[in-house]
Amino acid sequence: MLTKRIIPCLDVRDGRVVKGVNFEGLNDVSSPIELARYYSENGADELVFYDITASAEGRKLFTDILTEVAHQIFIPLTVGGGINSVEDFDRVLKCGADKVSVNSGAIRNPKLIPEAAAKYGNQCVVISADVKRVDGEFRVFAKGGRVDTGMEAISWIKSCVDNGAGEVVLNSIDTDGVKKGFDLEMLEAVSNAVDVPVIASGGAGCIDDFVKLFKTLPKVDAGLAASIFHFGEVSITELKDKLSRESIAMRLM
Repeated sequence: MLTKRIIPCLDVRDGRVVKGVNFEGLNDVSSPIELARYYSENGADELVFYDITASAEGRKLFTDILTEVAHQIFIPLTVGGGINSVEDFDRVLKCGADKVSVNSGAIRNPKLIPEAAAKYGNQCVVISADVKRVDGEFRVFAKGGRVDTGMEAISWIKSCVDNGAGEVVLNSIDTDGVKKGFDLEMLEAVSNAVDVPVIASGGAGCIDDFVKLFKTLPKVDAGLAASIFHFGEVSITELKDKLSRESIAMRLM
C-alpha cells in the first residue's frame, strides 16, 4: 500500500511566508528558511514553495531564498511561481528543487509542459491548478488566482497530464484558508479524470479533515496545508499518528 503524503506549503511574497483566505488578505507568517527547516525535521513528507506574486508581477522567482531553503531540508521540494519556460525549469532545479510546479506559464504556453517533460521527465513536472466555481462550472484561474481564464478546469487538467504532467496539485480557491475541510467534490472530479498523483490543497482546518479526505477519496495521494501547520494548530506528528490509527498508510518518524 502506498503511503499518503503530508505536505506543508510555503506561500512566499517579498521573501516572507504569507497566508490569506480565498487567496486574498495576505498576512505575514515567518521566514521561509526557518519554516522549511522546522518541517523537514518534524515529519513532513515533502515541501512546496510558491513565489505567489512572481507571475502577477511578471518577474522570475526569487532564487536566492529558494537556494537557502533547499539547503536546509532533506525532503523532496516542489517549487512554483513565475515558471514560463524550460529555462525557468532549469534555473529552479539547479537551485535544489526536485519538482517544478507550473500554472500561469502553462496557460500562456501550451508547449511548456510537453517540452519540460521531454527534457526532465514527467515526474519533475507538476501542474498546479487554481480552481474556483463560476456559474456552476469548475474554472481555471491564473496569476495567483486573480484572473479567470474562462477555461473549464477538469478538461484542462486532464490535457496537462496527457501532455506530460506527472502530478496535480489542486488548489480550491473556494475553500482556501477557510478551514472547513477540503473540497471533496472538486477533488473527486479531478481524481477520476487523471491517473497521476493528485494533491489536495485548500481548506484543511483540523486533523479530522485529513481523515475524511483520505477515507472518502482513497485516490488522493497527499494533503497539502499551510495555516494549520504554520500557526501550530496541527502538528504533523500528531496528524500522522491519527491517520495511522485510522489505517491510513503513513511514513512515520
